[in-house]
Amino acid sequence: MRSMTGFGVGDAKAPVGRLVVEVRAVNHRFLDVRVRAPRELGDLVPFAEQLGRERLQRGRVEVAIRAEGATGAGLSLDLERARAAYLALCKLRDDLAPGSEVPLSILGAVPDLFAATSEREVEGMRAACRTAFDQAVSALERMRDDEGRVLADDLRTRLGSVRRCSDTIAARAPQLVEVYQKRLRARLGRLLGADVPLDPGRLEQEIALLSDRSDVTEELTRLWSHCSQFQALVDGKDPCGRRLDFLLQEMVREVNTIGSKAQDADVAHMVVEAKSELERMREQVQNVE
Repeated sequence: MRSMTGFGVGDAKAPVGRLVVEVRAVNHRFLDVRVRAPRELGDLVPFAEQLGRERLQRGRVEVAIRAEGATGAGLSLDLERARAAYLALCKLRDDLAPGSEVPLSILGAVPDLFAATSEREVEGMRAACRTAFDQAVSALERMRDDEGRVLADDLRTRLGSVRRCSDTIAARAPQLVEVYQKRLRARLGRLLGADVPLDPGRLEQEIALLSDRSDVTEELTRLWSHCSQFQALVDGKDPCGRRLDFLLQEMVREVNTIGSKAQDADVAHMVVEAKSELERMREQVQNVE
């Protein structure tokens, strides 16, 4: 089991300076990769997004790329684009404020004026990005594995509590018929009084109908099955967050049905305890990959 929360950082030598990649991940229903990079490294954004989709499966992932060292070297100026931009600015100056100065520094705000001098340097930057990204994701996965083991232990403990509650309900269920019989006799006695005799056959029929409507055997069987599947997923090696979330929804459904069918104080107490544990488990599972 692996958590969706983690952080990792990696770096690699680039054609000029070093490239640093930081990867942060938090829980999310699907995989959402977002990459931030300075303008001069903008070509690496789609490349890093693709790397994230290849290496990761679930979570909201933020990737930050930065360069350290002499990042200005190895770049060339797009002279035609710069000249056209400057002429357009001068024309705008003549229309709005004739005679005013148009500084060359304003070209720094024009996007895509600088580009890598060769395809070889582009490939070198991508290779450095891949190396740094792999290092960062490896550190991220180690952190996710460590937290995942803690989550798995907690889920196993809470699953054991749910199983104990279901076993207690199963042990209590056979006694409910006698409880219903005493309760029904007492209620009819209060309503009819001592002078009106009770029809034993009719009473037994009503008790049988009430017992059938209150039978929780099917719900307990499905709950035990869900617990076994949950245990197998927690002990498995594959990503299981979505399947665990689905199983917990079904387990909550079965426990609610048991609570509504079995009108008994002891059973109600076990139902409340089981629902409390299941709710804590659902919170934990939201962070499982």
